[in-house]
Amino acid sequence: MTVPDRAYLQRIATECVSLVASQFDRNLDWSLASLGELDAVCEDLLADGPLSDERLDLWWKLIGAYTGEVLVRAYGGEWVAHEKPSGAPAVSALGITAFPFSTTNRMLHAEPGKSLASLGRALPVIAERTQADPTGEQPAAGR
Repeated sequence: MTVPDRAYLQRIATECVSLVASQFDRNLDWSLASLGELDAVCEDLLADGPLSDERLDLWWKLIGAYTGEVLVRAYGGEWVAHEKPSGAPAVSALGITAFPFSTTNRMLHAEPGKSLASLGRALPVIAERTQADPTGEQPAAGR
């Protein structure tokens, strides 16, 4: 498995910032708080019903890359290759693996209870619980 190209993912994430600003008049500033703004963008995207396959693919890439890059920056993580889900890059941070593209997919399919902001907030909580877990098993976030 090859290591994801961070520069490529950063370019996609930057495109997300630009498109969200121009189409939704929302500011994404690379902070954990901006994931709440992105949750609202997802709601706006789905307001008229499911996205066409082309729009779904575009927004999945944009939002997944932005969310992952926020996690990398906020928690000193790194992009990693992972066989699940569908070979999309994952983020390793705080000793756990997060799946921003999986959470994005669930958001864009209007799965109840899914939130990009919650994924961002959950990482340190999961990491803390993992450190206290005597089994040493590495949990995953955002599946």
